Amino acid sequence: MKLLLTSAGISNTSIRNALVGLLGKPIAEASALFVPTAIYAIAGGAGIAQKVIRGTLGDPFCDLGWKSLGLLELTALPSLQRELWVPMLQETDALLVGGGDCQYLCYWMQQSGLADLLPTLLRKTVYVGLSAGSMIMTCFGTTKGNHTLPPESDKSLRLINIALHPHLDHEWFPDNSLASLEKLAATLSVPSYLIDDQTAIKVTDGAIEVVSEGNWKLFIP
Repeated sequence: MKLLLTSAGISNTSIRNALVGLLGKPIAEASALFVPTAIYAIAGGAGIAQKVIRGTLGDPFCDLGWKSLGLLELTALPSLQRELWVPMLQETDALLVGGGDCQYLCYWMQQSGLADLLPTLLRKTVYVGLSAGSMIMTCFGTTKGNHTLPPESDKSLRLINIALHPHLDHEWFPDNSLASLEKLAATLSVPSYLIDDQTAIKVTDGAIEVVSEGNWKLFIP
């Protein structure tokens, strides 16, 4: 698998270089699909989605100068013939998965069938996560609860055996202080990576590398 799990997007040169390395080509020569689904389960999600696409909110993600950029809405996929969207996905260089609600994203990853495709798909396609889009690949996820899913629904896909806690010490998230995230990490049975918005986790065939121009901490329970 080829994963680039970011807190806030492609926020600095080191993370951008890591992305180019995983792609094996310049971003301008690579195609991408953006998955906005998780954003809809938070307040004002539709407006946030368009700002992420246009590049008017946060760090670059969709607006990196891709050769082509499309949208992949997971909630639509169960009602579509697989022949319509699976080949398109297989031909894409990067899958950009936005932030929002982990539980909502996980549910639609599973319902759409995309979750089952990921282990094979990510041998070629690079998975680029942002916040919840990153957390869902690990063993830990969160939810805002702004949906009608069963409470016992999965919050992550557990494809890699770590937990990821983004937005370390961010002013927008008062519960994300180092002390608070360490306390949370201590309740988990897997290693936790606490990362700020200038940090990402690069995973290549199971090998984990921290890419950072900011602050991060590995917490091992």
